[in-house]
Amino acid sequence: LEILFLEASDEALHRRFSQTRRKHPLVGTGTVLDSIKDERDRLKDLKRMATRVIDTSNLNVHELKRMISRLYTIYPQTDTLNVNVLSFGFKYGVPAEADIIMDVRFLPNPFFIKELRDLNGTQEPVIRFVLQQEHTHRFLEKFTDLVNYLLPRYREEGKNYLTIAVGCTGGKHRSVVITEQLKEQLAGLGYPVTAGHRDVEVD
Repeated sequence: LEILFLEASDEALHRRFSQTRRKHPLVGTGTVLDSIKDERDRLKDLKRMATRVIDTSNLNVHELKRMISRLYTIYPQTDTLNVNVLSFGFKYGVPAEADIIMDVRFLPNPFFIKELRDLNGTQEPVIRFVLQQEHTHRFLEKFTDLVNYLLPRYREEGKNYLTIAVGCTGGKHRSVVITEQLKEQLAGLGYPVTAGHRDVEVD
């Protein structure tokens, strides 16, 4: 059995309570600092029993996560960020798991082309229609550049998984094509990437 004890300076704890606007669980008629002192007194025996004590005063949540992962994970550490690109339809709601959301409803809608309405963005006629539009390739180039810039920043913040949600009206045509194209672009840049289509089969 190993006991990990996390602590911080009075100043750091006071700042955190102020920033989050949360009450100290031991708050009574005294100040926050009084409550912190009371807490230290109550936990001093537990701290003495701890096999490891970490001072978090100068750590943010991502740094603390990385430190604990290095100390206790049973798996090899990796700097890889796993990316999932997910198409969806705005009419069915934005995916709750999305970290980045891109709206591609500015592209012409294949739904209004009779021959394409009942097809979806995994089929060649729809792919060809979307990719032939004036702004599609320029958009894909700029969007890929933006994502390629952002992914290392997210990794620096401790993320291991990232979901990029690409939405159009129904999630059947435009967003599906763009999702597959973005997946190919990111895979070509060396990222582990998967793609999914949440609403492609929704009637």
